[in-house]
Amino acid sequence: MTAPRKVLVVDDEPHIRKLITLIARQVEAFEITEASNGAEAVEVFATLKPDLVLMDVNMPMMDGLEALKRMNAIDPTSLVVMLTSLANRQTVEEALHGGAVHYLRKDTPKDEIIAELKKIVKNYLDEEDATHAKQ
Repeated sequence: MTAPRKVLVVDDEPHIRKLITLIARQVEAFEITEASNGAEAVEVFATLKPDLVLMDVNMPMMDGLEALKRMNAIDPTSLVVMLTSLANRQTVEEALHGGAVHYLRKDTPKDEIIAELKKIVKNYLDEEDATHAKQ
């Protein structure tokens, strides 16, 4: 049996972290670690090497966009999904150009978030596992 995939959930609001954690657990039996700001997320990311990061954009100490840049400097193949209540075009473009694989609004219905995360797991993590199995 393979080890569960590791997910880092990053948000400055504890109740939102718990909600995202509950949603992620409906996608797969992830091993979930939480961080409360971008600076903490970068530290955890460097040691944990998570398979997937679900990260808020607006946070104190270091926002999600800066944390995304630093994570990609550590591992350019990192799989980061940005979550936010703000979805202006500039922020979305900055996140996607910065290396995020997807961008979700927090007010998206839970079932839609689950469906999107399942697609991301299938398209990125399952394909990666299949590639490694062939080698």
